[in-house]
Amino acid sequence: MKKLILLLVVMASFSMTGQTKNELQKHFEAYYKQMKLQGDVQGVINAMTHLDVLKPTQARKDTIAYLYVSEGQNVQALNTIGIEKNATDSDLNVEVKAIALKSLNQPKRALEHYEVLFNRKPNPYMAYEIADLKLQLQDLAGAKTSIEYGLANVTDDMKHAFYEMQQPYETSLKAAFTYLKALMIYNEDTTNNVESAIATLNHALVMDPNFNLAKISKDALLKKTKQ
Repeated sequence: MKKLILLLVVMASFSMTGQTKNELQKHFEAYYKQMKLQGDVQGVINAMTHLDVLKPTQARKDTIAYLYVSEGQNVQALNTIGIEKNATDSDLNVEVKAIALKSLNQPKRALEHYEVLFNRKPNPYMAYEIADLKLQLQDLAGAKTSIEYGLANVTDDMKHAFYEMQQPYETSLKAAFTYLKALMIYNEDTTNNVESAIATLNHALVMDPNFNLAKISKDALLKKTKQ
């Protein structure tokens, strides 16, 4: 008799737990919809995190990490999905790792993930990121390959954003690649390639006279020639 009573109590407990879990899931699904309606990104993250605790899925974790990155919370994004390179990672997962690691000044680790994205779907945008990171790592030959690919495949409608000014701005991706080419030329020989680098920066400025970073680099090189 005691065993029967214990069994009934355990079964009732499981039933209540299941009911409570379903109620919580419905609550946070409704909360998620409301936060999304209000445009509250942090609220959406909170709702999705609760839903993931109740019913974990990798796709939801990837989305949470993406939302963190979109808010500049790069450490939180990586804490959600990790930094390891896995063949089974979704494109969104890999992109989040690449962006977050680059933002956290981890160029070598970020490069691994950008290269995965490029290998899955080659395009000038990924080529630009790879070239930029390889220049930071002083892999000039690798940067040259990516720059040449980018210049050969970029189209006039493609843009790239820069953030060195208080107000972010966009320039043509072709001008951005030409800017990287100038940096590459200069770094190949910082003594003898100054004039060539300036000429290449001039090409970038012809494409976009308001390209601030190209102007800054050109002015710095002109000062060096005067010195």
